[in-house]
Amino acid sequence: MRLVDGGAFSSYAHKEIGPGDELEVMTPAGRFTLPPAPGRYAAIVGGSGITPVLSIVSTLLAREPRASFCLIRSDRTAASTMFLEEVADLKDRYPDRLQLVTVLSREEQQAGLPSGRLDRERLTALLPALLPVERVDGWFLCGPYGLVGGAERALRGLGVERSRVHQEIFHVDAGAETVAAAPAPAHSTVTARLDGRGGSWPVEDGESLLDTVLRNRPDAPYACKGGVCGTCRAFLVSGEVRMDRNFALETEETDAGYVLACQSHPVTERVELDFDR
Repeated sequence: MRLVDGGAFSSYAHKEIGPGDELEVMTPAGRFTLPPAPGRYAAIVGGSGITPVLSIVSTLLAREPRASFCLIRSDRTAASTMFLEEVADLKDRYPDRLQLVTVLSREEQQAGLPSGRLDRERLTALLPALLPVERVDGWFLCGPYGLVGGAERALRGLGVERSRVHQEIFHVDAGAETVAAAPAPAHSTVTARLDGRGGSWPVEDGESLLDTVLRNRPDAPYACKGGVCGTCRAFLVSGEVRMDRNFALETEETDAGYVLACQSHPVTERVELDFDR
């Protein structure tokens, strides 16, 4: 794990955790996955965004001989590149099915692509030269907000269907876009169902629905509290909420009625959430 300036857990992990310490962790809750299946797949990753994609690529190629993968990764320098040897081993093991493209943003390479950031304009020109964009069955974007956003816009401009694009954002700058605030009721109550048990509690001024639930149910699921991981996803049974940010839920999920509790504030006097759905 990389140390993030001001990061709560990364700071703790780097400075406090030592050999022999035990941590209690949740089961995996993400949806950034790829069940092995025949086809052509690709990923655009930045920095530590290689972490989940490395697992996806290695599992896919090992279990499905009719699958191929194009991995496009961006890092600042060669020294800062994570899992360099592991990716190289994968390339040696599957030379005909794994296409590897590396870009360094702050260091020139002796061979390969020129240095620089992988922004929307550069990806729009680069991707069609690397692979048949229209024949890729699934795109996986992982890394910081700027890279993932630029890659998504580039793919949309190249005619890629939204359903074929999957993303996971590792870090969002404080200045990233938020939804304009809607008037909040003077007094509001949230009713939440979690692990088969429910309860109702008043929402304090300016408090997110997740924080309200946590004051009364410390076992409520959450991880980042930044609208990125999706761990606090809940079904909005009734009422209306305003989400400040949403970098985790797909359009299909929000259309179906799911919200991020850590980013949700009540717009109606009563709101009901179900964490069990």
